[in-house]
Amino acid sequence: MTFDLGSMGGLIKQAQEMQKKITDMQAEMAKRTVTAAAGGGMVTVTVNGASEIVSVRLEREIINPADPEMLADLIVAAVNDALRKVQDMVAAEMGRVTGGLNIPGLFK
Repeated sequence: MTFDLGSMGGLIKQAQEMQKKITDMQAEMAKRTVTAAAGGGMVTVTVNGASEIVSVRLEREIINPADPEMLADLIVAAVNDALRKVQDMVAAEMGRVTGGLNIPGLFK
């Protein structure tokens, strides 16, 4: 069995290039946002590609002191929808960068 250092060096170079592409893509994703709404648009949540909540907007009519649970449920629904959209966006971009290669541990 022979060991070709030249091909190993090429493999390492490819891995380093892939890592740079992934790092660049993650930085780009952090700049992008997605928005989701619940309650017919009464609650709107915007999340960036780093899965950070950027904003929450509540229409005045949805704020009912007698029913805080409903408002909480709508916020949770909008946040979860926005997070799903971000995951889909990041997965699509990661597939483009990695050529569809599934790399364990890249997705949270």
